[in-house]
Amino acid sequence: MKKYKLILFLSTAFLSVACTDSFFDLEPSSSVPTDKVYKTADDFNVAVMGCYSKLQTQVSYFTECCEYRSDNLTLSAPTAGTQDRYDIDQFADKASNGILEDAWANFNNGVYRCNLILDRIDEANFDATLKKQYKGEALFIRALTYFNMYRLWGGIPMTNKVVTVAEALKIGRSSDQQVYDFLVGDLNQVINESMLPSSYASADMGRVTSSAAMALLGKIYLTFHKWTEARNVLSQLIGKYSLMTTPERVFDVNNKMNDEIIFAVRFNKDVEGEGHGYWFSIINLTDDTNQTKALKECYKDGDKRKDLITYVKVEDKVCVMNKFKDVKSATYNTVGNDQIILRYADVLLMYAEALNEISYSNLQNSEALVALNAVHTRAGLSPILITELPDQDSFRNAIMLERQQEFPYEGQRWFDLVRMGGAKEAMKAEGHMIQDYQFLYPIPKTELERINNTELLWQNTGY
Repeated sequence: MKKYKLILFLSTAFLSVACTDSFFDLEPSSSVPTDKVYKTADDFNVAVMGCYSKLQTQVSYFTECCEYRSDNLTLSAPTAGTQDRYDIDQFADKASNGILEDAWANFNNGVYRCNLILDRIDEANFDATLKKQYKGEALFIRALTYFNMYRLWGGIPMTNKVVTVAEALKIGRSSDQQVYDFLVGDLNQVINESMLPSSYASADMGRVTSSAAMALLGKIYLTFHKWTEARNVLSQLIGKYSLMTTPERVFDVNNKMNDEIIFAVRFNKDVEGEGHGYWFSIINLTDDTNQTKALKECYKDGDKRKDLITYVKVEDKVCVMNKFKDVKSATYNTVGNDQIILRYADVLLMYAEALNEISYSNLQNSEALVALNAVHTRAGLSPILITELPDQDSFRNAIMLERQQEFPYEGQRWFDLVRMGGAKEAMKAEGHMIQDYQFLYPIPKTELERINNTELLWQNTGY
């Protein structure tokens, strides 16, 4: 098998020719027929790497659509090129928002890449185990992509195969139940059929594992408030991974894919086109970091995680955040930090959430509190006492706060607030009196105009 970083570069070049970022570019535009391209194991490996490379282009949307939407980041005023982000931050987003239009097209193109593989791989003739792995990877990435779309827009048009433009025009929005069945079905197939290995050799480190499929399934269950199902799948991961001894070790650019990381979008700036500039730097320590008061003041004294979101001057060049500092960068404009999607701290807190929602326990040694305290004490803090959390609501709020302290800039906060019922209260504290409909974004105007059928694709209520 070729080296991961090499194949990733090659697949990016290949698929940038084969398809563009539009939901309606659903047939390959390459002059080479797809039945001639996708035949060998190497062909499909390149195609799968193209799915991973698409995830690389989606990292910025986590910041734009989740962190700025939440009480973690804010913009005091729009500047050149930031109007769309400002509108998202201020809950003034419109169907014509360019960030949302780009995200919709980008995500759907990612689904297309996965479907292209899934349509053709069963007919290919190569090693059955490898074929099963590639299929599992495509199913996982498709589920992850559709899951993110659902959390942004609610029920969206979904397809499990490559379709023509004419067919796409007839695909309507899915119900919540249909989305749930689709996502859970894909991931259960991956898990139940043992499609993915538990680990990889170093050359393929970072590809999707069976544990990643279980962790994502657990998050989907939580989102749909399927507490028992979430507990059952997440319990299989308890003890399978371990927390780094200190929070900063999780994000050390020289400690990638460590024992806490379950799945991350990989970057390596030492390979042409593989670095990114998504972690914002500032020129002076007095510059606005866009961090809210709520984020900066949510940490207790002694919490090591507060230092991670602190900016420091590096080599008298620019100021960068400790959490994503890449000291190997000469300019700090391009870094090699991975975007962590799933890690063990997340599993522990999701597990605690599921257990608490099933049944609150007032025991100090309850599984829920043990899981919560594992993350809490790793930050250098004393254990939370059950007397501080006398009921289910206070326990839920403690988990919500812990998640804010643990995952800033990781694309979790807004989705956490919506799922756990804290969005209105959190945004009220930021001066925004939001309505239920604003838990979702408006469907992009470009897509509404393409479909031009409100019975199939209608705008979310309130927009």
